[in-house]
Amino acid sequence: MKIDAIKNGIVIDHIEAGKGRKVYELLGLEELNCTVALFKNLPSKKTGKKDIIKIDADIELDFEVLGYIAPETTVNIIKNEVIVSKIRPEPPKLLKNVIKCKNPRCITSVEQGIDHIFKLTDSGVYRCIYCESSINK
Repeated sequence: MKIDAIKNGIVIDHIEAGKGRKVYELLGLEELNCTVALFKNLPSKKTGKKDIIKIDADIELDFEVLGYIAPETTVNIIKNEVIVSKIRPEPPKLLKNVIKCKNPRCITSVEQGIDHIFKLTDSGVYRCIYCESSINK
């Protein structure tokens, strides 16, 4: 399979195999009006297999979402077919409306229009700010 280079855009590399689709959905890439390619289960020297997403446009991305769902990724910003920047996403301190609280007694389950907000604890677990329920990735 031939994977062409892009002139200007973004390559999200080293996505854990099988997480590419989730990253694609959380970033809202289906809404873009440009070429977006999702490659699954490509060979990787580090991990055996990986997913890659290529976006053939210079756009803004929410790297906090990447820091939550796939912190092992590398984001390459490409200009004129040259990597001008490499970004390693960090897990965000707060997640707002990225994940939903599963606790049926949480206020977010009872009241409509309340933002689903999770805070990263010192132990590396995300907890709902309203009911303290933890979330599993």
